[in-house]
Amino acid sequence: MSVRIEQIDACRWRIPREGEMRTEGLVFADQAMIEVLRKEQALEQVRNVATLPGIVGRSIAMPDIHWGYGFPIGGVAAFDPEQDGVVSPGGVGYDINCGVRLLRSDLEVSEVRPRLKEMADALFRNVPSGVGSHRRDLKLSTAETARVLKEGARWAVRNGFGRAEDLDHIEEQGTLPGADPEVVSDRAIERGRDQLGTLGSGNHFLEVQLVEEIADEQAAATLGLFAGQITVSIHTGSRGLGYQVCDDSIRVMLRAAAKYGISLADRQLCCAPLSSPEGRQYLAAMAGAANFAFANRQLITHWVRETFEQVLGKGPAQLRMGLIYDVCHNIAKWEEHQVQGQKRRLCVHRKGATRAFPPHHPDTPALYRAIGQPVLIPGDMGRYSYVLVGTAGAFQETFGSTCHGAGRVLSRHAAKKQARGQNTEAELAARGILIRAASRATVAEEIPEAYKDVKDVVSIVAQAGIGRIVARLRPLAVIKG
Repeated sequence: MSVRIEQIDACRWRIPREGEMRTEGLVFADQAMIEVLRKEQALEQVRNVATLPGIVGRSIAMPDIHWGYGFPIGGVAAFDPEQDGVVSPGGVGYDINCGVRLLRSDLEVSEVRPRLKEMADALFRNVPSGVGSHRRDLKLSTAETARVLKEGARWAVRNGFGRAEDLDHIEEQGTLPGADPEVVSDRAIERGRDQLGTLGSGNHFLEVQLVEEIADEQAAATLGLFAGQITVSIHTGSRGLGYQVCDDSIRVMLRAAAKYGISLADRQLCCAPLSSPEGRQYLAAMAGAANFAFANRQLITHWVRETFEQVLGKGPAQLRMGLIYDVCHNIAKWEEHQVQGQKRRLCVHRKGATRAFPPHHPDTPALYRAIGQPVLIPGDMGRYSYVLVGTAGAFQETFGSTCHGAGRVLSRHAAKKQARGQNTEAELAARGILIRAASRATVAEEIPEAYKDVKDVVSIVAQAGIGRIVARLRPLAVIKG
């Protein structure tokens, strides 16, 4: 069944409310993107999300939208517990709190480029990557893993992996409240206990970057960014632990949907009322997995800093590798938003979407309050990434949300097929980009052609007023799983 969609303006499209929909859909895209989406299932998923009980506002999709489990990747939806609102694992995803953080430095590219090969090799050695990757030097007991699930990045800092000021530059200060390790299965804990401090595989990466272009000098100065500077991005999540939490929860939610008489347009949208025991249990387990992801990125940050010190022979005071920000991409969170003139406490699902809170919001770190929350938008390993800040427009229209990346245009299978006969590593090396990966299959799956050009995605975000561009970053060395 095709999805009816109407153009609102150059970057907004409406899916009219019809049938079982409780609200309309809103898609941020240009004409070319919509033509591609018409041939896929992602628009149908936007429509299906609009049928869920208690949805408030619209079912929203960002310009990096593509098909996902239940919700589209790039999907945003908010639910009101006072209106029988639900929580759905499909609205968060399997990689709970997959997210990205950005480190700044005082280094200029001329100081790093002569040692770039050595740096790439050392980072690849010091930060395990790939399917099932684990650390041999950090094996947590079950009790210690439970503390990670409760405390998140605070656990890491308390144990010497980072600095106290790092916490001020992490969404939720690195600890999502309400986590309960008791509702996380033994299987999930077993899968995660030796994966803390590892990248994993797929689209996860560690990237040494060059600040190539500044678009907003004032905001860049506030963030500590300047042209020609070296930065580092870390993109990973909750590893096998988060995957297992999602897998466990889907079975529970399928039963819960039937128990509470919730009609599902798609079984992958299985859910439970936010006020129900099943809903509360999922949120508690999800928060634990989210905290594991915060701790994971914090540990990787520690080993990145150590690696830079070792390779360049410089101390922390010379490098000044500070954390700019860390954002979640796959999360459901309690937030306060204005709906029809009333302040309401909502559970906002962001599935492949980034929080983008505006200037002066109390949850925006004090250092950035004048410019808005930093928003980090990775591209692909051959082109560029962007730094943005949140806007009042996003807070009013999208529950303070924007895109999270470029968005895939080729499946992993299709990307592998297109990569046959290509020497991607050599092609990127010729452009000054070094690749280190655990397998050639990952490189094939992640070829630049597998993704939209993130410049096009970010352009729509800026034009729509749901994000403001600050800087463009170009990859120099990429560590992949």
